[in-house]
Amino acid sequence: MTTTAIRTRTTAGTKVRVGRYVTAATRVLIGLLYTATGLTGLLNLAPAPDPATLAEAGVRFSGALAETGYMMQLTSATQLVAGLLLVVGRFVPLALALLAPVVVNIFLFHVFLEPSGLVMALVVVAAEIGLAWAYRDRFRPMLQAR
Repeated sequence: MTTTAIRTRTTAGTKVRVGRYVTAATRVLIGLLYTATGLTGLLNLAPAPDPATLAEAGVRFSGALAETGYMMQLTSATQLVAGLLLVVGRFVPLALALLAPVVVNIFLFHVFLEPSGLVMALVVVAAEIGLAWAYRDRFRPMLQAR
């Protein structure tokens, strides 16, 4: 084996290992974020933000969800369950699929109704897309036309 072949092999192996660590770290961090958010929503652990500091449209939208009597609890429970699945590394594609509509709603909420949280929304979107890409082989059968 030539020196170039050894270098290429080592470099490729290093890239794969680093990619695994980045994926695992992203999975755990986002899982912890959703676990904490889900628990906070279900147990009312944090005070509600002052409506005077938020955009009126965002306050109305959040109020409408709360008035349904179930939507905030459902969203929080989904975040908690999916977050725990991400943290423990079990059923990760299922957790990502459960979180996809939540992530879309978070992003669009901040784009159209409450721009103050847009940076965090973009981080969450990037993490969801990155993890979905890392687990793309698991999604392939679901996306095949039959």
